[in-house]
Amino acid sequence: MASWRVSLINVGPALLTSEPALFREAAWVHSRLNDVPGAARLLHAHGYCVVSELPLASGRRADLVALGRDGEIWIVEIKSSVADFRADQKWMDYRMHCDRLFFATTVEVPCEIFPPDTGLIVADAFGAQIVCEAPEHKLHASTRKSMMLSIARAAALRLQSLIDPTGPYAGEV
Repeated sequence: MASWRVSLINVGPALLTSEPALFREAAWVHSRLNDVPGAARLLHAHGYCVVSELPLASGRRADLVALGRDGEIWIVEIKSSVADFRADQKWMDYRMHCDRLFFATTVEVPCEIFPPDTGLIVADAFGAQIVCEAPEHKLHASTRKSMMLSIARAAALRLQSLIDPTGPYAGEV
């Protein structure tokens, strides 16, 4: 229970009110943040390095972008509920930025809601499993280069901001 309280407090002071909508939003944020480590660990186990919340050239922001040793790029879109999936149709734009597109969700979300032409990962805070492999859609060479540069820059800037928290990187991370 303590980790739940920490998550609520870290989300912001507005959660100190008794507004039910704010508590639902806090639960959604908490659930979403819990799914990320498990999915990232799975990707790492498959030989991928992961960058979360990566801005894409289309203006979208991918939840997880994974870069393999061979240069293959996967995007994982995390969906914490049926409502989250139905409210967000921007995932279709992610295909043009990756070789394979996956959804990650929890065991509570029915797998049948996800499109059959994407991969599916079931995750929690500690681990994950690929339930359905994603079909391959090879990136064009110029898009691959652009994505690899974006991943490298984001990772480098985030690492530098950890080393130098008061540096000028805040707007770029």
